[in-house]
Amino acid sequence: MKRIYMDHSATTRVDSLVVDAMLPYFSEMFGNSSSLHSFGMEAAEALSMARKQVAEAIGALPEEIIFTSGGTESDNLAIRGVIPHNSEKKHVITSVVEHPAVLNTCAYLETLGHEISYVQVDGDGVVDLEKLEASIRENTVLISVMHANNEVGTIQPIKEIAQIAKKHNIYFHTDAVQSVGKIPVNVDDLGVDMLSISSHKIHGPKGVGVLYVRKGTIIEPIVFGGNHENGMRSGTENIPGIVGIGEAMILAKERLDADSKHMQKMRDSLISRIFESVPDVRLNGHPTQRLPNNVNLSFKYAEGESMLMLLDMKGVAVSTGSACSSKSLKASHVLSSLNIENDYIHGSLRISLGRENTMEDVDYVVESLKETVLKLREMSAISSQ
Repeated sequence: MKRIYMDHSATTRVDSLVVDAMLPYFSEMFGNSSSLHSFGMEAAEALSMARKQVAEAIGALPEEIIFTSGGTESDNLAIRGVIPHNSEKKHVITSVVEHPAVLNTCAYLETLGHEISYVQVDGDGVVDLEKLEASIRENTVLISVMHANNEVGTIQPIKEIAQIAKKHNIYFHTDAVQSVGKIPVNVDDLGVDMLSISSHKIHGPKGVGVLYVRKGTIIEPIVFGGNHENGMRSGTENIPGIVGIGEAMILAKERLDADSKHMQKMRDSLISRIFESVPDVRLNGHPTQRLPNNVNLSFKYAEGESMLMLLDMKGVAVSTGSACSSKSLKASHVLSSLNIENDYIHGSLRISLGRENTMEDVDYVVESLKETVLKLREMSAISSQ
């Protein structure tokens, strides 16, 4: 059976060049980078090289790079890390469409007595800048708004938010887990103080990520131990994984232009052809200000998880975009924030393209999706009689 993977916003296949770079550090050069002998020095050199690679890819300094276990830890470190040095400032601003790594961290801070403002978005998922600035208080310590949404792909006006934060002398963090490798990401151009990255979203290994912390930004660690990563993230470094993210970041930068054009061409074709062949469908997220690989569609009279399972039987891997959970049937907080009609909100699919997909894949997915939606609508019509 034909198998097509279009769930790249969930994870990506590790690039063969990344695997090649990592392999020696599992066996031949297995030392602990904190050890002073030659084995440790080999690991330390690899760690240093990867830090330079990541820094180069986003326009940062090597000393501004902290390696973590992934995007979730990076978000936690950024948000929770600024609090201790600002004990009088207990107010954080974020948006209603953030990833759970940010929203649940903010919810935890609320249990400790901190105040969180959740800024609304418009119908395309873009943060309202006026409402964001109006939310600022004297005790606001941090603004955290994601660069691009993981469900609907909307790209936020990060530069403008950074300017607002700077004007009010507030730290600004952005979760760039979905944007790195798909659109240009340069920390000086964006003007952010902190930025989160996840390796497995850019054809690197799982279990490793990055938090960029601009020089002069004061944060405290949330993991304690042997003072690794300049005391900011204790624990013996995952050298194979760190080598992997370093290589993946360099490849992502080198291939950015070609990858983004390739994915955008497939994205636009998929959207237009679905709209031509399937009635009662809507595109979620901003029509143009979106990631080049993201297609989030809602179909009337077709349930998201049913579509996912039928497509999987045809060999097509996509996501419901967290439109609902098989356990809770709770609507996606992102789609709910866009004020989408209930007839559509549970019929959501997120199709996220990757560099390895082809136009032939798009052809197959369009036909498979068309057949799937029509079949479910027929079944729905029969069951309602």
